[in-house]
Amino acid sequence: MKNSLLVHKHLIIRAEAVKPPMDEEVLSSWLRDFIDSINMKVLMGPYVKYHNVPGNRGITGAAIIETSHIVMHVWDEPHPALMQFDVYSCGEFDPETICKKIKEDYEITKIEYKFLNRETGLVDISGGLLKYNHK
Repeated sequence: MKNSLLVHKHLIIRAEAVKPPMDEEVLSSWLRDFIDSINMKVLMGPYVKYHNVPGNRGITGAAIIETSHIVMHVWDEPHPALMQFDVYSCGEFDPETICKKIKEDYEITKIEYKFLNRETGLVDISGGLLKYNHK
């Protein structure tokens, strides 16, 4: 079923971060700023919680946006930390811009992504592996 009014784009990111978000207020503020920077509108949240359990320690932030959702999970026990980031929207956005922002804000050493069109199936639009040297 095709809907001519909306797009259905899904960006899935896996990154390794030297300076990941660790504070609930900091990640909440970052998510609000991020959502604004990609011209989306927050409907609920962001909801952010740090979980301090060995083996599963880290922070999760989620926001319901006007066009769907955005979620970040960070496990901070490994070094660099493991970051999983998910943007699903019925609005247009640029995956390269999002990867660049994450790289700049969290000192990323490696980032991989898949960009899917979910309108009529799970169609791979683009993706790749980007490696960065950090100082």
